[in-house]
Amino acid sequence: MRQQILILCLVNSSLESRVISWSFWDGTGKTKSFSGDSDEPPYERGLDALLDGWCLIQVSPAFAPPKGSEYKTDFFYNEFIFEKRIEETEI
Repeated sequence: MRQQILILCLVNSSLESRVISWSFWDGTGKTKSFSGDSDEPPYERGLDALLDGWCLIQVSPAFAPPKGSEYKTDFFYNEFIFEKRIEETEI
């Protein structure tokens, strides 16, 4: 088995909200991708990844960012981590 990882950052904590940032890693070696190499997200909403067969394995805790942090660099608050397991015979 080989693993593919997809990280989607959404507008809010709902899987139905819009994707604003993403990363993809392909453990099968079939695809090479880098952060910022596409202007279009792989899915419009987080729910679309589930509908396409991705398994949700982690959700960021839902809490409001502290007041005054709007202009500070920080992690994304609404990050969802998905995975797909690919049989080596499919590679």
